[in-house]
Amino acid sequence: MDTQGRRAIVVGNSDGVGLALTRQLVAAGWTVAGLSRSDSDLTDTGYTHHVADVTGDTYRTVLAGVVDRLGGVDVCVYAAGVGEFFDLGDLAAQTRALEVNLIGAARTVEVVVPAMVAGGGGHLVGLSSLADVAPSAQAPGYAAAKAGLTSYLVGLRGALRPHGVRVTVVRFGFVDTKMAKSPVKPMLLSVERAADVVHDCLRTRPAVVSRPRRMAAVVRAAGVAARVAARR
Repeated sequence: MDTQGRRAIVVGNSDGVGLALTRQLVAAGWTVAGLSRSDSDLTDTGYTHHVADVTGDTYRTVLAGVVDRLGGVDVCVYAAGVGEFFDLGDLAAQTRALEVNLIGAARTVEVVVPAMVAGGGGHLVGLSSLADVAPSAQAPGYAAAKAGLTSYLVGLRGALRPHGVRVTVVRFGFVDTKMAKSPVKPMLLSVERAADVVHDCLRTRPAVVSRPRRMAAVVRAAGVAARVAARR
C-alpha cells in the first residue's frame, strides 16, 4: 500500500495496541489523528492528539472536527476498550463495557463512514475479541459487547462494500495490556505483535482476522459448549 498522503484516525490510542499501531503508522509516513480519554506523550509532525471520551455527549462533534481538519479519512481503527470482572456491587462497570466497546464504535461509524463514502472509499477496522463466541459469567458486559461489535462490523462490511468502504474485524485473545486481567493468559501476544497484525490488515483488508490462530480454534470449540451450558 502506498502510504503517501494516507490519513488515519485511531480511537483509543493513549496506550496498548492503539498506541503501538499509531507509532507504526507515523513511522511509515501516515498522517495520524488519535483520540482517547487521556493525553498522549507521542509527538511527531505527522501526529495530532485529541482528548475525547467515546461515551461523552461531545464525542461525535470532536470526531467530526478531526475528520474535517484531516480533509477526510482513509482508515479508522477503533481500538477503544474496557472490561471488568462481574461485581454485583458495581453493575455500572458492565454497562460501561457495553457503552465503550460497542456503542462507542457505533458512534464512530456514524461520523467516519459518511466521510469515507464522500471521499470515494476507506477502511474501517475494529478490535474485537475471541471472547465474542459465547456468554461469559466472569465478564458478561465485555463478552456481550465484543459479540455485538463483531456482528455489527461483519454486517457493515456487506452493507458498505458497494460504497467503496471495506470493514475488518480483528479478534484477539490475550494481549499484554492493562485489559488482560485474568490470572492465566495462555498464548499471550505482545502489544507490538498485535499492532503488527492490525497494520498488516490495512494492506490485505480481510473480513475477519483471529489471533492467535490456535487459541481461536480452541475458543470456537469451547464456545459451543458454553452456549449450551448458558441456556440450562
